[in-house]
Amino acid sequence: MPPWILVPAGLAVAVLVLPLAALLLRLDWASVPAAVTSPAALDALGLSLVTATIATAVCVVLGVPLAFVVARSSRPVAAVLRTLSTLPLVLPPLVGGIALLALLGRTGLFGGALEAFGLRVPFTTTAVVIAQTFVALPFLVISVEGALRTAGTGFESVAAGLGARRFTVFRRITLPLIGPGLLAGTVLCFARALGEFGATALFAGNAAGTTRTMPLAIYTAFNGAGVSEDTAIALSLMLIVVAVAVLLVMRGWREDTAR
Repeated sequence: MPPWILVPAGLAVAVLVLPLAALLLRLDWASVPAAVTSPAALDALGLSLVTATIATAVCVVLGVPLAFVVARSSRPVAAVLRTLSTLPLVLPPLVGGIALLALLGRTGLFGGALEAFGLRVPFTTTAVVIAQTFVALPFLVISVEGALRTAGTGFESVAAGLGARRFTVFRRITLPLIGPGLLAGTVLCFARALGEFGATALFAGNAAGTTRTMPLAIYTAFNGAGVSEDTAIALSLMLIVVAVAVLLVMRGWREDTAR
């Protein structure tokens, strides 16, 4: 390793670590318990956990079949599906919120028909789940597709040759083989849903107790309304803790897989 490479590497570490260190140094640790247990913080935390859990479950139900189709399709079809499934990763979150409004808003593609049946999606808790699902689904699809391609089709072919039905092969062979990848994708999916902000702000709004998740509570605090700044910093700390927990889970999975 050339010695000069340590300089940009050190600067990269500083870019990643210094903002988080500044946040921790600014935090009034004595006020953390009161800030975290305030009604506004608890409402935001509870809503975030519930909606992120539901969104993750939806992503698993929809994402695993999609990843299976992508992994087992021909190269042109797989390329198209992979591009579509990863598009939310490169789109600005605000664009995702506008797209969801164009689809399910009052004047959207399906919004008018839903309104005729008395169903309103935007600016509801359901809209939060939909926005989180939209931005988090690619993480699950990418992880599961990679696990499927790594596992290959050898064991599935042997099971099919022995007379196992397709669903039996999928349940008894495929799912156990991709278990670590599915777990990693699920954890990343949950973490992304928990931290979603842009699409939720546009599509679901910022109503306390209904659509104000943790990221929105932090944004509201620094704009002079809702929870205090200490609560916003405490919530930021909680999100950091969640992110660290995700990394620890991922590290543990990789070490178990290596063994």
